[in-house]
Amino acid sequence: MLRTITATRYVTPLREGGSLPAIIEADDAGLYVLKFRGAGQGAKALIAELISGELARAAGLRVPEVVLVDLDPALGRNEPDSEIRELLKASAGLNLALDYLPGSVTFDPVAGPFPDAAMASAIVGFDAFITNVDRTPKNPNMLSWHRDLWLIDHGASLYFHHSWEDWEARSQGRFAPIKDHVLLPWASALPEAEGLLRARLTPQVVERTVAAIPESWLVGAESPFPTPDAHRAAYVTWLTRRVEALPAFLEEAARARAQLV
Repeated sequence: MLRTITATRYVTPLREGGSLPAIIEADDAGLYVLKFRGAGQGAKALIAELISGELARAAGLRVPEVVLVDLDPALGRNEPDSEIRELLKASAGLNLALDYLPGSVTFDPVAGPFPDAAMASAIVGFDAFITNVDRTPKNPNMLSWHRDLWLIDHGASLYFHHSWEDWEARSQGRFAPIKDHVLLPWASALPEAEGLLRARLTPQVVERTVAAIPESWLVGAESPFPTPDAHRAAYVTWLTRRVEALPAFLEEAARARAQLV
């Protein structure tokens, strides 16, 4: 069950990406990296963050705590940047945030610290499972914190939900972008990763994760489904079929790795 917190202070924008996330303080006195529902990809990016982050945690990977954030647009009334004020206004209500990891640094594939084969393989396998196109050497979306790797920024995963056309047929397709994964050179234990992911990403885990999506993110003109429950059921179907297809896209990852090493 995800915690719901209330944003109490807008601290600073993070301008690394196009969605303009921000560091905020919440009513539990913690600092969080807030992802706005009113940003470019809207609620779909938040759904991808929630599903991918919580399933990664279930798979035994390190992800900062994911929380729901109630946002009052008045929080930014003194913000001089009009773009930020408009973003806050468009994001009133429930948003999503990750726990802020103070002192963390972006993973460097040259300097390390490097993961062991089991961890690298689990991350590569998981990213193929969620179709994450955004874990490349140019943009690893991993943080090194206390010499451990932490996974962040999953908004670009599950890209199938930007167009639900033929989604069932596409659910078991291979994932060609895995060849560009930043950890592929270290992923020498992909068969073992298949067993781990299959054991931990059970239908019950998938259903529990999808059930946590706020209803307000599943309604509106963009939803192709008649009800939020039907929308959730489609996510569950797609994800469980991806688990069934693990051998195919891990074989593809192994083939891509063989061309690198």
